[in-house]
Amino acid sequence: MTEDRVPPPDPADRESAYELLQRGQGLLKRRHHAQAAVVLERAAKLEPAKASILEALGRAYFNSGQHDPARETFQALLDLDPSSHYAQFALGQSLKKLGREREAWVHLRLAVALSPGTALYRQALARVPDPKAAGDSSADQEQATG
Repeated sequence: MTEDRVPPPDPADRESAYELLQRGQGLLKRRHHAQAAVVLERAAKLEPAKASILEALGRAYFNSGQHDPARETFQALLDLDPSSHYAQFALGQSLKKLGREREAWVHLRLAVALSPGTALYRQALARVPDPKAAGDSSADQEQATG
């Protein structure tokens, strides 16, 4: 009896990080966010320090309701580029969805500071209570000890 074996995949058939990014962005445009996340995870494994892949992956996670992976991905994006206003905004939105409003406010405030003309960022910041104005005791305690 002969055993039917599947030949090993040809390395030339493997999709590049760029091709995976393009496919993932297409899925995002069609609102297939969870599917996009799977494809973009593969791209991120190939190119872990590529900002465009991380941004798309973070959006896919966020829009598919995976807020903690989105938070991790946007934090990784900020590690690559701390001046990315979109990453600050997206991290803030992810933290807000996780119920971490105080941390969200900080990142949303940074997004507004980095891109003051972006109405979306200002609107998002306005929807999160300012921890100082709200009399947040932990913020008061930090100021007293810091």
